[in-house]
Amino acid sequence: MTRTGRLLSLLQLLRGRTQPVTAATLSTELGVSERTLYRDIAELVVQGAPIYGEAGVGYVLRQGMFLPPLMLSNEETEAVVLGLRYVDQFGDALLRSAAREASAKIASVLSPAARATLSDPIALPGPNGQEFPDTGVPYAILRSSISAQRKLSISYQDANGVRSERIVWPIALGFMQQARVVVAYCETRNAFRTFRTDRIVTAEPLPERYAGRRSALLRTWYDEMDRERAIAFVSDDSGDESLVSGPGGGGG
Repeated sequence: MTRTGRLLSLLQLLRGRTQPVTAATLSTELGVSERTLYRDIAELVVQGAPIYGEAGVGYVLRQGMFLPPLMLSNEETEAVVLGLRYVDQFGDALLRSAAREASAKIASVLSPAARATLSDPIALPGPNGQEFPDTGVPYAILRSSISAQRKLSISYQDANGVRSERIVWPIALGFMQQARVVVAYCETRNAFRTFRTDRIVTAEPLPERYAGRRSALLRTWYDEMDRERAIAFVSDDSGDESLVSGPGGGGG
């Protein structure tokens, strides 16, 4: 986390408390040392945040305008709201919760005029009520494997019920209107594939990290999509939902 991000997180922690909170508690929640916490408190005070208290007693954030209004035009506010509402409809539980929290944080620092746009936007997403198939494995396993660039051993069942065993390099999660997918490089097919999460029967993270950087693989995947002009999912003879034919260079 950058220092700017840490200072904002510290403000959010103080905002949620009405009683003084000790530096030890705050430093634990932020994952920093108490010495760093004291420096951050001092920096926020210099910038005008009404923080009162002292070391050994605790700190409290008094009422006051310490954050300037977020300067967004009405159209920019609508774009943000539309994106967050789409996430609330199509994201998994973790992203839906994050979207609601982000919306509340944005509302707290918007100007009154922009806040009105936030509550009564002109642009709206489609109707609610989208039902997604149950996920075969926990998203936490998929997310952690993507973050750590760990290979996954998966058992995948296609639309016809045929099961296959794969070793894949997961690089992203996709949230579509009809299903949620894992974008991955498949060692079995020697190509990029997308796997519907409701058809992944089992997923076991392997100790081995895949070659290269995830960001580079994503760029290759995007390049392949552009070259193939892939604009919709198509099924290949393996039963995967394929977006592109392959990574070109063999995926490393």
